Amino acid sequence: MIQVLQLSKVFRDPKRGEVRALDGVSFCCQPGQVFGLLGVNGAGKTTCLRILGTILQPSSGTANVAGFDVVRQPERVRANIGFLSTATALYGRLTAQETVEYFGRLHGLTEDVLRERIDGIFSTLDMNEFRQRRCDQLSSGMKQKVSIARTLVHDPPVMIFDEPTHGLDVLTARTVVGFIRDRRARGKTVIFSTHVMREAEKLCDAIAIIHNGRIMAEGTLTALRERTGAQDLDDVFVKLVEAT
Repeated sequence: MIQVLQLSKVFRDPKRGEVRALDGVSFCCQPGQVFGLLGVNGAGKTTCLRILGTILQPSSGTANVAGFDVVRQPERVRANIGFLSTATALYGRLTAQETVEYFGRLHGLTEDVLRERIDGIFSTLDMNEFRQRRCDQLSSGMKQKVSIARTLVHDPPVMIFDEPTHGLDVLTARTVVGFIRDRRARGKTVIFSTHVMREAEKLCDAIAIIHNGRIMAEGTLTALRERTGAQDLDDVFVKLVEAT
């Protein structure tokens, strides 16, 4: 489970002064649920996810991930999450399999468990044809799959995806979306950010619309449609943002 209460993050910029990237954000994400953080670029999505992943510390407020506080227990949080950022940052001289093996061993997996996990995730993400190819020889879609595999090889209960289909072709994006659905079916807690409305419509059990660092609305798509009187998520989003 992910519980966020009045989370704020302030950055100091030499030119702009105080920049409030998050301003009193609160929400809850349950196991077996895909929770979407929906907003335009610069809305605060990535900042929020980086705090949940212990990459950033909040200026105020609290966040608990898998029962652990992100500030007081960062190592316990990191052991229980898989965090996928928009930057793949793979080491080009390792093969796809070597990369995932390396991260599995970092998480302390035994060789038998690691082999089983790799076989399973490579099959699910359709990676077997390039598992022995070096990462510097892979397409952007293949690299994204390797990033997902290395992120989730330890089978964490909480999965955090920051724009997981960004820049991917239709077929690869479809595979990634299918993989997220599979994790939900396995009872994982999944949160991901996106600005792609169609993707959120198809995938999310609950949505939080974030704008200028604040949550404008939260709920199921049905509830948000009833609140705004709009059916298309694009229209729902615009109405909620323009109401501020």
